[in-house]
Amino acid sequence: MRLRLLLLALGTFAVGTDTMVMAGILGQVADDLDVSVAAAGQMVSVFALAYALLAPVLATLTARWRRRRLLLTALAVFTAANALSALAPDYPTLLATRVLAAAGAALYTPTANAVATALVPPERRGRAIATVLGGMTVATALGVPLGTYVGRGDWRLTMWLVVALGALALLGLAVFLRELPTPAPAVGLRERLAPLREGRIVAAVATTFVFFVAFQAVYIYLAIVMRPATDGEAGRLSLILLVTGIASVAGSWLGGRVVDRWGVRAVLLAASSVAALAFAALPWLGLTMAGALVYAAVSPLAGWTFSVAQPHRLVSLSPAHAPLLISLNSSALYLGMAAGGGAGSLAMTLLGERWFPLLSTALALAVLALAATTTARRPAPLQARPATEDAPAQRETARVSSPSDD
Repeated sequence: MRLRLLLLALGTFAVGTDTMVMAGILGQVADDLDVSVAAAGQMVSVFALAYALLAPVLATLTARWRRRRLLLTALAVFTAANALSALAPDYPTLLATRVLAAAGAALYTPTANAVATALVPPERRGRAIATVLGGMTVATALGVPLGTYVGRGDWRLTMWLVVALGALALLGLAVFLRELPTPAPAVGLRERLAPLREGRIVAAVATTFVFFVAFQAVYIYLAIVMRPATDGEAGRLSLILLVTGIASVAGSWLGGRVVDRWGVRAVLLAASSVAALAFAALPWLGLTMAGALVYAAVSPLAGWTFSVAQPHRLVSLSPAHAPLLISLNSSALYLGMAAGGGAGSLAMTLLGERWFPLLSTALALAVLALAATTTARRPAPLQARPATEDAPAQRETARVSSPSDD
């Protein structure tokens, strides 16, 4: 059981490294392909937008696939796409391979989270999700700096590193993951998207989106707001980013345990409150290195604790639609990442380099209000529609449908 969860996490580690390492090799990509750094940066936006748009669509199209087959296919597509990225002769080809890699990632990550909840008893569901999401956080702390270092002379080596990680996860799951119960029979798109007619599910997805706009609006421009503390020194900024990565791992680990113990509602309210306080204090914390390190420890801790709670919340609302709902949550997360850059840039223009985190403060408070008003203490899971068509899915996910905080 533990080995299978770790192999699922290895896959998300590969996806997380691929998603976030691009920022560290943009200069090399731009020089090699003779484009501007801004153009090279579009690789990140293209990947995020493709992921966000494809996740729910692919979840619907593959709803009748067996989970093991889906995981292996997703990793195969993701790994092959990164190999094509490493071999891309020009910029347009590279962008096309990033869309293909996003398709593989959009298939894999939500399915891995849904499978993790089916591998454990209900009382350990939060920790199972945290283990799989932990691959993403470890990618922040380890995969990104490792990939950046490997690609310092040739960015294509970074792509081959991601290929190796994806291939290793693919091989491990092929050997050790046994077949899971057959999911629901294929139904029409209208029926498959029925949960989106439920207000609580729409509110949950919206909560993820707003929170990650707030988080990314600061994270993308962290070097700017921390400039008074770092005095422009790369070594100091690297230390801040290292602490950020370690705190992300700790937040994912902590999130799984506090969700299982306290329930989703309490975790969402606490995490969004802490995030709002951290964003509000950043204009002052960013003035000194000690303050910057405090922010680097607190903000990701709250952010990744929140990230673990949200999939748990959605699975609890409608267990029969778990893969689709987690894919929608992932879409909202990636859309928030894509929108965060624009929101942060706009806030910086209007408020200045020191005070722009106040926009994130306001957004985090909006998340707090949204979570407080749209979660209940003991919600009943929503009924799947239509019941006869989704009965197999209900049997598949029966192990994860226990009363818990929304």
